[in-house]
Amino acid sequence: VFPIAALALFGYHHHGHVLGERLDWRLQLHAWMALLAYATLAIAALLAVMLWAQERALRRREFHRWLRALPPLVELETLLFRTIAVGFALLTATLLTGLLFVENLFAQHLVHKTVLSVLSWLLFGGLLAGRWRYGWRGAVAVRWTLTAMALLILAFFGSKFVLELVLRRPA
Repeated sequence: VFPIAALALFGYHHHGHVLGERLDWRLQLHAWMALLAYATLAIAALLAVMLWAQERALRRREFHRWLRALPPLVELETLLFRTIAVGFALLTATLLTGLLFVENLFAQHLVHKTVLSVLSWLLFGGLLAGRWRYGWRGAVAVRWTLTAMALLILAFFGSKFVLELVLRRPA
């Protein structure tokens, strides 16, 4: 999945939307890190949904054919936490590059992205710490992952919504 995503990003970079003014390399780095973090954590959210569906089916003793297509529960959970760890590192790098390279990180048009991204980062970090310290897994991991991803989705796509529809200001 990751090589395909990298090829798609490369193609978009060379043939995608052209900005009116060229972004500084530092802002490009920040944007690329954000995109990679978002994609990685989106994959983690899909893994969390798969984990939830598999656990639910097993608890209900519903042994469907699609269950055989999924990896074993322990492997799926291991893959989930490894993916979250990679995504967390990328999200950390995104927040750091934003802190270093974005002029006013708390400007009116960026404050929602900043706050929601930091909240998502705290949840993913808390989940990883809880896994390490308390052995969190299963339903707890699914809830934390999906909540953190929902915040990240709001950070990426919700800023325009908040500015234009809630605050009635142009984006």
